[in-house]
Amino acid sequence: QVQLVESGGGLVQPGGSLRLSCAASRRLFSIISMGWYRQAPGKQRELVALISSGGSTVYVDSVKGRFTISRDNVGNTVYLQMNSLKPEDTAKYYCNVKARPSLSIQDYWGQGTQVTVSS
Repeated sequence: QVQLVESGGGLVQPGGSLRLSCAASRRLFSIISMGWYRQAPGKQRELVALISSGGSTVYVDSVKGRFTISRDNVGNTVYLQMNSLKPEDTAKYYCNVKARPSLSIQDYWGQGTQVTVSS
């Protein structure tokens, strides 16, 4: 069973930076995309950033210019560099990987890591 484990969350002051990492328990094949989602209390889970197998990226408008998503060369680790953090970024961040090793698409999720931005 493949597991995704996030790390790098924590408490930071506004304007600070954090780097999140997501590592798979084993190498994943036929990856379609890798991304980061976040969910704050009382709000719906939203896509923060996504990187496709071809390297294209997409970001939610609220983080453009501040966050950067990247992956390693073998595609088993995804990162989210977060700069100029704001209190509005406070949420639990989840790693997601979509892959198609067979005829069906597999969807993998991490357990989440908490990011809190506060003075």
